[in-house]
Amino acid sequence: MIDPVKTKRQEIKMLNRKLLEISGVLNVESFDSEEFVLETELGFLTIKGQNLHIKNLSLEQGLVVIEGTVNGLTYADAHDKTKSFLGKLFK
Repeated sequence: MIDPVKTKRQEIKMLNRKLLEISGVLNVESFDSEEFVLETELGFLTIKGQNLHIKNLSLEQGLVVIEGTVNGLTYADAHDKTKSFLGKLFK
């Protein structure tokens, strides 16, 4: 039987590529106007776009709301995140 307490859940709602609501967020790793990196229950999530900014942040509830023009969402596990960071550092 599946234990509902241990079940990971995440919802992503996007409205017209301008408003993004994400649940299941554990931490905001980094952000600027073109890229957000969030640690979520399902791995690291990178959001790319233009004029991105946080409209609402509640890590207690695991909720982040981002406004701006969203161009893409990409998941990576912790190993990929470290590899990507080191790759950028030593380019």
